[in-house]
Amino acid sequence: MSRIDWFLNDRFGMFIHWGLYAIPARGEWVRSVECITKEDYQPYFDEFNPSDYDPKAWAKLAKEAGMKYAVLTSKHHDGFCLFDSKLTDYKSTNTPCGRDLVKEFLDAFRAEGIKVGLYYSIIDWHHPDYPHYGDKIHPMRNNEAYKGVKHNFDNYLEYMHGQVREICTNYGQLDIMWFDFSYDDMTGEKWRATELVNMIRELQPTVLIDNRLEVSGSGFGSLMTDNPSVYSGDFVSPEQIIPLKGIRKPNGESVPWEACLTMNNNWGYAEFDKAFYKPQVVVRKLVECVSKNGNMLLNVGPDAMGRIPPESVEILKSVGSWMSKNSQSIYGCGYADMPKPDYGRVTKSADGKKIYVHVMEAPIGPVPIEGVEKDQIKRVRLLSTGAELSIQGNWTTDNYPGYVFVSLDGKDAPSYELPDPTDTVIMIELK
Repeated sequence: MSRIDWFLNDRFGMFIHWGLYAIPARGEWVRSVECITKEDYQPYFDEFNPSDYDPKAWAKLAKEAGMKYAVLTSKHHDGFCLFDSKLTDYKSTNTPCGRDLVKEFLDAFRAEGIKVGLYYSIIDWHHPDYPHYGDKIHPMRNNEAYKGVKHNFDNYLEYMHGQVREICTNYGQLDIMWFDFSYDDMTGEKWRATELVNMIRELQPTVLIDNRLEVSGSGFGSLMTDNPSVYSGDFVSPEQIIPLKGIRKPNGESVPWEACLTMNNNWGYAEFDKAFYKPQVVVRKLVECVSKNGNMLLNVGPDAMGRIPPESVEILKSVGSWMSKNSQSIYGCGYADMPKPDYGRVTKSADGKKIYVHVMEAPIGPVPIEGVEKDQIKRVRLLSTGAELSIQGNWTTDNYPGYVFVSLDGKDAPSYELPDPTDTVIMIELK
């Protein structure tokens, strides 16, 4: 059994971006975007006390939504740690909060049977030996006061490797280590990536690693080749986009991938960003990912008090309602090797015995399905209820050989209403 197998089966996860940036509430990149000095950012550390943080409630929400794994930011780019690192004072246990938030997260999600991962930024805007002036994204990149300052990058790497060792040693079995991210010449061996990954594999032999020690969210890396590097990772991590045709090597071999997506326009909490997706869109994008052999890692950005925004809660509950009836078409499913229909998408079980036709736009008359023959079909059911569906044929459908036509209402006359307007799933069991 490969360490990637569970990932290819579970398909749907929760990303959680949370830290000091929830207080200014203008997104997780606020320090960089606004060029905030360390001194001006310090009050957020002094204030941080999310008294409503309840990871058990987060975990129950993730489970209700149908999410099978979750990834929390243990340290984002601002360098603030949500875990009790012995290598820094810049951590949640030294704030008024006084809690190891990572440990509580891991305990709560494991208790719900949800696999757990930790995001760790290999970038650090707080550490004195991470390059400041002239860097592409550091908050002090244009601050003349740092011009000519010498940084001991090896010292930073010792710190970074040390923290990863702590994470891999002190918190039990992890399912994912999610690194973020490489850029410009800050990539690969600049991070001593081979050494880092070898250490992780020794401490956590079954953990999955993303590909961002080698690339950013905009690249794929050597995982796409026949000679991947030691640090190429186990899966590709496209960000804020769903690959147009999935991700495959030049020889056509499918590569594991996971689209990380926000529900609005920010990863971290943003008070005035109310541009949230409709639940219907989230369901359909999850289906799109699975139909292309991919996963979806959907983000929530809790507020300064530790509460997941009500808009996100509402979306996840609605997605969970659909998943409670249709998750069989998601878990353990992938590319169907069938033409994409105009009205929706198709997923297929890993054993090839079941095809799931996702109808998102009502056709006129029965649903035309291309790529399967009538004599291959054992039974056809409405997935959400198990109700039998009939295969129809008449003088109009006879004009289209090569298609099977399935009725959603038992008739061959026009039908304009879908049983589920979000996504009505037809299950076809093959002989």
